Amino acid sequence: MKILIVASFNKGFFAPFILEQSAALEQLGHTVHFFGIQGRGIWGYVSNYKGLKRIIQDYKPDVIHAHYGLSGLLSVLQRRVPVVTTFHGSDINNRKVLPFSKIAMRLSAYTIFVSQKNVDIARPTKKFALLPCGVNSDNFRMLSKHNARLQLHLDTTKTYVLFAGSFSNRVKNPELAEKAIALLNNVELLELKGYSRVEVNYLMHAVDAALMTSHSEGSPQFIKEVMACGCPLVSVDVGDVKEITSGVDGCYLVSRDPKQIAEKLQLAIDFKERTQGRQRIVELGLENQKVAEKIVAIYTNVVKS
Repeated sequence: MKILIVASFNKGFFAPFILEQSAALEQLGHTVHFFGIQGRGIWGYVSNYKGLKRIIQDYKPDVIHAHYGLSGLLSVLQRRVPVVTTFHGSDINNRKVLPFSKIAMRLSAYTIFVSQKNVDIARPTKKFALLPCGVNSDNFRMLSKHNARLQLHLDTTKTYVLFAGSFSNRVKNPELAEKAIALLNNVELLELKGYSRVEVNYLMHAVDAALMTSHSEGSPQFIKEVMACGCPLVSVDVGDVKEITSGVDGCYLVSRDPKQIAEKLQLAIDFKERTQGRQRIVELGLENQKVAEKIVAIYTNVVKS
Protein backbone atom coordinates (compact mmCIF):
# COMPACT_ATOMS: atom_id res chain seq x y z
CA MET A 1 0.00 0.00 0.00
CA LYS A 2 1.21 3.51 -0.83
CA ILE A 3 0.69 5.90 2.08
CA LEU A 4 1.10 9.68 2.00
CA ILE A 5 1.77 11.22 5.41
CA VAL A 6 0.67 14.87 5.71
CA ALA A 7 1.95 16.81 8.72
CA SER A 8 3.51 20.08 9.81
CA PHE A 9 7.10 20.78 8.78
CA ASN A 10 7.25 24.25 10.31
CA LYS A 11 10.14 23.35 12.61
CA GLY A 12 12.18 21.94 9.76
CA PHE A 13 11.46 18.36 10.76
CA PHE A 14 8.54 16.01 11.36
CA ALA A 15 7.59 15.10 14.93
CA PRO A 16 9.59 12.05 16.08
CA PHE A 17 6.47 10.00 16.87
CA ILE A 18 5.23 10.52 13.28
CA LEU A 19 8.56 9.36 11.86
CA GLU A 20 8.67 6.36 14.17
CA GLN A 21 5.10 5.36 13.36
CA SER A 22 5.88 5.69 9.65
CA ALA A 23 8.99 3.53 10.05
CA ALA A 24 6.82 0.84 11.67
CA LEU A 25 4.46 1.00 8.68
CA GLU A 26 7.41 0.53 6.33
CA GLN A 27 8.58 -2.47 8.36
CA LEU A 28 5.19 -4.02 7.64
CA GLY A 29 5.95 -3.76 3.91
CA HIS A 30 4.18 -0.53 2.98
CA THR A 31 5.58 2.46 1.10
CA VAL A 32 5.49 5.82 2.90
CA HIS A 33 5.97 9.28 1.42
CA PHE A 34 5.80 12.60 3.27
CA PHE A 35 4.25 15.97 2.49
CA GLY A 36 5.44 18.64 4.91
CA ILE A 37 3.19 21.63 5.55
CA GLN A 38 4.87 24.99 5.92
CA GLY A 39 2.66 27.80 7.19
CA ARG A 40 0.69 28.56 10.32
CA GLY A 41 -3.01 28.99 11.01
CA ILE A 42 -5.85 28.01 8.73
CA TRP A 43 -4.69 30.09 5.75
CA GLY A 44 -1.10 29.02 6.15
CA TYR A 45 -2.18 25.39 5.90
CA VAL A 46 -4.62 25.92 3.02
CA SER A 47 -1.88 27.69 1.03
CA ASN A 48 -0.20 24.26 0.69
CA TYR A 49 -3.10 22.89 -1.37
CA LYS A 50 -1.44 23.15 -4.78
CA GLY A 51 1.69 21.46 -3.49
CA LEU A 52 -0.38 18.65 -1.98
CA LYS A 53 -2.22 18.09 -5.26
CA ARG A 54 1.11 17.86 -7.14
CA ILE A 55 2.37 15.23 -4.70
CA ILE A 56 -0.86 13.25 -5.08
CA GLN A 57 -0.56 13.44 -8.86
CA ASP A 58 3.06 12.24 -8.85
CA TYR A 59 2.99 9.71 -6.00
CA LYS A 60 -0.55 8.35 -6.52
CA PRO A 61 -1.11 7.21 -2.91
CA ASP A 62 -3.75 4.71 -1.93
CA VAL A 63 -4.49 6.60 1.28
CA ILE A 64 -3.51 9.86 2.97
CA HIS A 65 -2.80 9.89 6.71
CA ALA A 66 -2.97 13.42 8.10
CA HIS A 67 -1.64 14.20 11.57
CA TYR A 68 -3.47 16.97 13.48
CA GLY A 69 -6.74 18.65 12.56
CA LEU A 70 -5.50 21.39 10.24
CA SER A 71 -3.45 18.86 8.27
CA GLY A 72 -6.65 16.83 7.98
CA LEU A 73 -8.57 19.90 6.81
CA LEU A 74 -6.02 20.55 4.08
CA SER A 75 -6.03 16.90 3.02
CA VAL A 76 -9.81 16.59 2.68
CA LEU A 77 -9.99 19.60 0.35
CA GLN A 78 -9.13 17.09 -2.36
CA ARG A 79 -11.64 14.28 -2.80
CA ARG A 80 -9.54 11.93 -4.95
CA VAL A 81 -7.75 9.97 -2.22
CA PRO A 82 -9.38 8.80 1.05
CA VAL A 83 -8.05 10.54 4.16
CA VAL A 84 -7.43 9.15 7.64
CA THR A 85 -6.88 11.94 10.16
CA THR A 86 -5.31 11.47 13.57
CA PHE A 87 -6.25 14.10 16.16
CA HIS A 88 -3.53 14.47 18.77
CA GLY A 89 -5.10 16.77 21.37
CA SER A 90 -4.12 20.37 20.69
CA ASP A 91 -6.46 20.28 17.67
CA ILE A 92 -9.33 19.28 19.97
CA ASN A 93 -8.50 21.13 23.18
CA ASN A 94 -7.97 24.49 21.45
CA ARG A 95 -11.40 26.10 21.00
CA LYS A 96 -10.23 28.18 18.05
CA VAL A 97 -8.97 25.12 16.18
CA LEU A 98 -11.78 22.71 17.13
CA PRO A 99 -14.33 24.00 14.54
CA PHE A 100 -11.85 23.38 11.74
CA SER A 101 -11.00 19.97 13.19
CA LYS A 102 -14.70 19.07 13.14
CA ILE A 103 -14.86 19.86 9.41
CA ALA A 104 -11.88 17.56 8.88
CA MET A 105 -13.65 14.86 10.94
CA ARG A 106 -16.79 15.04 8.81
CA LEU A 107 -14.89 14.86 5.52
CA SER A 108 -12.27 12.28 6.51
CA ALA A 109 -12.94 8.67 5.58
CA TYR A 110 -11.85 7.66 9.08
CA THR A 111 -10.63 9.45 12.20
CA ILE A 112 -8.27 8.38 14.96
CA PHE A 113 -8.23 9.89 18.45
CA VAL A 114 -5.38 9.36 20.88
CA SER A 115 -7.41 9.70 24.09
CA GLN A 116 -10.95 9.14 25.32
CA LYS A 117 -11.09 12.71 26.62
CA ASN A 118 -10.62 13.99 23.08
CA VAL A 119 -13.39 11.70 21.86
CA ASP A 120 -15.69 13.08 24.54
CA ILE A 121 -14.97 16.66 23.47
CA ALA A 122 -15.11 16.06 19.70
CA ARG A 123 -18.15 13.76 19.74
CA PRO A 124 -17.44 12.22 16.33
CA THR A 125 -20.41 10.99 14.31
CA LYS A 126 -18.51 8.92 11.73
CA LYS A 127 -16.16 5.95 11.87
CA PHE A 128 -13.38 6.46 14.37
CA ALA A 129 -10.92 4.59 16.54
CA LEU A 130 -9.33 5.29 19.91
CA LEU A 131 -5.67 4.57 19.27
CA PRO A 132 -2.80 6.32 21.05
CA CYS A 133 0.51 6.63 19.24
CA GLY A 134 2.93 3.88 20.13
CA VAL A 135 6.46 3.84 21.48
CA ASN A 136 9.47 2.42 19.71
CA SER A 137 10.92 0.48 22.62
CA ASP A 138 14.10 -0.15 20.61
CA ASN A 139 14.90 3.55 21.12
CA PHE A 140 14.78 3.12 24.88
CA ARG A 141 17.39 0.62 26.01
CA MET A 142 17.56 0.07 29.75
CA LEU A 143 20.61 1.85 31.22
CA SER A 144 21.98 2.46 34.67
CA LYS A 145 21.45 5.94 36.10
CA HIS A 146 25.19 6.33 36.69
CA ASN A 147 26.21 5.48 33.13
CA ALA A 148 23.44 7.63 31.65
CA ARG A 149 24.66 10.63 33.66
CA LEU A 150 28.22 10.08 32.52
CA GLN A 151 27.05 10.10 28.90
CA LEU A 152 25.30 13.45 29.42
CA HIS A 153 28.01 14.93 31.67
CA LEU A 154 25.53 15.34 34.53
CA ASP A 155 26.60 15.50 38.18
CA THR A 156 26.30 12.00 39.63
CA THR A 157 25.53 13.39 43.10
CA LYS A 158 22.67 15.76 42.23
CA THR A 159 18.92 15.12 42.24
CA TYR A 160 17.35 15.78 38.84
CA VAL A 161 13.71 15.97 37.71
CA LEU A 162 12.93 16.00 33.98
CA PHE A 163 10.25 18.44 32.84
CA ALA A 164 7.92 17.35 30.02
CA GLY A 165 9.02 19.90 27.43
CA SER A 166 10.46 23.33 26.85
CA PHE A 167 10.21 25.96 29.57
CA SER A 168 9.00 28.38 26.87
CA ASN A 169 5.99 26.21 25.99
CA ARG A 170 3.15 27.75 28.01
CA VAL A 171 0.84 24.76 27.37
CA LYS A 172 3.29 22.64 29.38
CA ASN A 173 2.74 24.98 32.36
CA PRO A 174 6.37 25.33 33.51
CA GLU A 175 5.36 27.88 36.17
CA LEU A 176 3.51 25.20 38.14
CA ALA A 177 6.47 22.83 37.88
CA GLU A 178 8.86 25.51 39.13
CA LYS A 179 6.62 26.28 42.11
CA ALA A 180 6.60 22.62 43.10
CA ILE A 181 10.36 22.21 42.65
CA ALA A 182 10.94 25.29 44.82
CA LEU A 183 9.34 23.41 47.73
CA LEU A 184 11.98 20.66 47.55
CA ASN A 185 15.56 20.74 48.73
CA ASN A 186 18.42 20.68 46.24
CA VAL A 187 16.41 19.42 43.27
CA GLU A 188 17.19 20.65 39.75
CA LEU A 189 14.50 20.78 37.07
CA LEU A 190 15.81 19.87 33.60
CA GLU A 191 14.21 21.19 30.41
CA LEU A 192 13.44 18.66 27.67
CA LYS A 193 14.69 20.66 24.72
CA GLY A 194 17.37 20.26 22.08
CA TYR A 195 18.18 16.59 22.68
CA SER A 196 18.54 13.87 20.04
CA ARG A 197 16.47 10.70 20.38
CA VAL A 198 19.52 8.86 21.71
CA GLU A 199 20.12 11.60 24.27
CA VAL A 200 16.47 11.50 25.35
CA ASN A 201 16.97 7.83 26.20
CA TYR A 202 20.01 8.71 28.30
CA LEU A 203 18.14 11.59 29.94
CA MET A 204 15.13 9.51 30.97
CA HIS A 205 17.48 7.03 32.63
CA ALA A 206 19.69 9.71 34.18
CA VAL A 207 17.04 11.62 36.13
CA ASP A 208 15.49 10.65 39.45
CA ALA A 209 11.93 11.41 38.35
CA ALA A 210 9.89 12.97 35.53
CA LEU A 211 7.21 15.66 35.83
CA MET A 212 4.26 16.74 33.66
CA THR A 213 2.15 19.75 34.67
CA SER A 214 0.53 20.58 31.31
CA HIS A 215 -2.69 22.53 30.96
CA SER A 216 -3.84 20.00 28.33
CA GLU A 217 -2.55 16.98 26.41
CA GLY A 218 -3.84 14.29 24.08
CA SER A 219 -1.86 11.12 24.67
CA PRO A 220 1.53 12.49 25.67
CA GLN A 221 4.49 10.61 24.20
CA PHE A 222 6.59 11.94 27.07
CA ILE A 223 4.70 9.81 29.59
CA LYS A 224 4.87 6.66 27.46
CA GLU A 225 8.58 7.12 26.79
CA VAL A 226 9.32 7.78 30.47
CA MET A 227 7.45 4.59 31.33
CA ALA A 228 9.37 2.65 28.68
CA CYS A 229 12.52 3.72 30.54
CA GLY A 230 11.09 2.69 33.92
CA CYS A 231 11.51 6.22 35.27
CA PRO A 232 9.29 7.22 38.24
CA LEU A 233 6.94 10.02 37.28
CA VAL A 234 4.46 12.58 38.56
CA SER A 235 1.73 14.02 36.33
CA VAL A 236 -1.46 16.01 36.47
CA ASP A 237 -4.54 14.26 35.10
CA VAL A 238 -4.40 15.22 31.42
CA GLY A 239 -5.08 13.22 28.26
CA ASP A 240 -4.83 9.49 28.87
CA VAL A 241 -2.15 9.67 31.58
CA LYS A 242 -4.46 8.18 34.21
CA GLU A 243 -5.31 5.17 32.05
CA ILE A 244 -1.71 4.52 31.02
CA THR A 245 -0.10 4.86 34.45
CA SER A 246 -2.85 3.15 36.45
CA GLY A 247 -1.54 0.49 38.82
CA VAL A 248 2.15 1.17 38.20
CA ASP A 249 4.11 1.72 41.41
CA GLY A 250 6.30 4.81 41.26
CA CYS A 251 3.85 6.68 38.99
CA TYR A 252 1.77 9.35 40.73
CA LEU A 253 -1.25 11.33 39.56
CA VAL A 254 -1.69 14.75 41.20
CA SER A 255 -3.86 17.85 41.32
CA ARG A 256 -2.50 21.27 40.36
CA ASP A 257 -1.56 22.06 43.94
CA PRO A 258 2.23 22.75 44.07
CA LYS A 259 2.45 21.28 47.58
CA GLN A 260 0.88 17.98 46.53
CA ILE A 261 3.08 17.85 43.43
CA ALA A 262 6.17 18.40 45.59
CA GLU A 263 5.08 15.65 48.01
CA LYS A 264 4.57 13.12 45.21
CA LEU A 265 7.81 14.17 43.54
CA GLN A 266 9.63 13.37 46.74
CA LEU A 267 8.02 9.94 46.76
CA ALA A 268 9.06 9.43 43.14
CA ILE A 269 12.61 10.53 43.89
CA ASP A 270 12.73 8.20 46.90
CA PHE A 271 11.39 5.29 44.84
CA LYS A 272 14.99 4.45 43.85
CA GLU A 273 13.94 1.65 41.47
CA ARG A 274 12.86 1.21 37.89
CA THR A 275 9.08 1.10 37.56
CA GLN A 276 7.12 -1.58 35.69
CA GLY A 277 6.14 1.08 33.16
CA ARG A 278 7.72 -0.78 30.25
CA GLN A 279 5.63 -3.85 31.04
CA ARG A 280 2.52 -1.66 31.21
CA ILE A 281 3.23 -0.26 27.72
CA VAL A 282 3.45 -3.83 26.40
CA GLU A 283 0.23 -4.86 28.20
CA LEU A 284 -1.65 -1.93 26.63
CA GLY A 285 -0.43 -2.81 23.14
CA LEU A 286 1.34 0.52 22.80
CA GLU A 287 4.48 -0.71 21.12
CA ASN A 288 4.87 0.91 17.71
CA GLN A 289 4.60 -2.32 15.74
CA LYS A 290 1.28 -3.26 17.37
CA VAL A 291 -0.14 0.22 16.76
CA ALA A 292 1.05 0.15 13.14
CA GLU A 293 -0.78 -3.14 12.55
CA LYS A 294 -4.03 -1.56 13.76
CA ILE A 295 -3.48 1.48 11.55
CA VAL A 296 -2.92 -0.72 8.50
CA ALA A 297 -6.23 -2.47 9.22
CA ILE A 298 -7.91 0.97 9.17
CA TYR A 299 -6.20 1.86 5.88
CA THR A 300 -7.34 -1.43 4.35
CA ASN A 301 -10.98 -0.84 5.31
CA VAL A 302 -10.87 2.71 4.01
CA VAL A 303 -9.36 1.75 0.66
CA LYS A 304 -11.86 -1.08 0.15
CA SER A 305 -14.93 1.04 0.97
